[in-house]
Amino acid sequence: MLKTIKPKNARTKRILKKREPKVEENVKTAIFIRGSTTSQVVNDALSDLCRLRRSNSINFTKKNNIHPFDDDTSLDFYCAKNDSSLFVIGSHSKKRPHNLVFGRMFDGQVLDMIEVGIEKAITMNEIKTPKCSMGMKPLFIFNGELFETSQVHKTFKNMMLDFYRGQTMESINVSGLEYVISITATGSITSSDNTVPSTFDGKIFFRVYTIQMTKSGQKVPRVELEDMGPNYEFKFRRTRFAKEEVYKIATKIPKTLKPKKVKNVGVNEIGDKVGRIHVGRQDLGKLQTRKMKGLKRMSEDNDRTEDWSRKKRKA
Repeated sequence: MLKTIKPKNARTKRILKKREPKVEENVKTAIFIRGSTTSQVVNDALSDLCRLRRSNSINFTKKNNIHPFDDDTSLDFYCAKNDSSLFVIGSHSKKRPHNLVFGRMFDGQVLDMIEVGIEKAITMNEIKTPKCSMGMKPLFIFNGELFETSQVHKTFKNMMLDFYRGQTMESINVSGLEYVISITATGSITSSDNTVPSTFDGKIFFRVYTIQMTKSGQKVPRVELEDMGPNYEFKFRRTRFAKEEVYKIATKIPKTLKPKKVKNVGVNEIGDKVGRIHVGRQDLGKLQTRKMKGLKRMSEDNDRTEDWSRKKRKA
């Protein structure tokens, strides 16, 4: 762990203040680290995944002797030094070829990690199509029931949303939606603890598409998806989930960010706002009816109809 630093000037004090816990967090920084041995597939995957979030990412081009599942002390050091809470570690060995480890940090320690192997890969440079602009937020599509039932798939989904969430926006411009990340899960998990068994043959298909908006003759444009890359086929390997107590603390919402409860106002199942109004008992005895034009006109009309019916009877 890094030792506590006492600020010696105003610049250092500002930097340390930015790293302090906040009610509204800054955009998370991700570091992409190469292990002691890597392959060209792993190097290309690290650079392409880093390009998808260029504005808040650091790509380590040198090799580092780091093994997160065996010893995470050096990983804690790198994350603390670069003020990053997200990391991806690439490695390659005979036992685990073309390996990637996605992970998150909390309170200076590793929160959870998921290890995947790259079965097939197509880089961005291999696909000769236009790329998205820098700093744009992606749309996400998660296909497969496993993202709702399996613990490892739920964690992986949450991790991907954390990696590419970006800055929180209050409003969205349609022209700013430039690319889509589609993640599809196949296979099934039959283990009781929802972890990945050794016989699991399912895969994760990671695809990235650009959004092409063309004229449709209406106000809403016609939307088409064009392959941008990178494209991967992942296979789950090792996992390390966060403890339940630690995960509750990490996902706890501060009281200042919780919406204030309004009395007698709620939301129904559809999402519509529903309110209840209490009205006192009305006293009809004090209701003024003499000088009401509506009632007076009705009485005149009734007199005319009665006169007309009498004349008709006499005739």
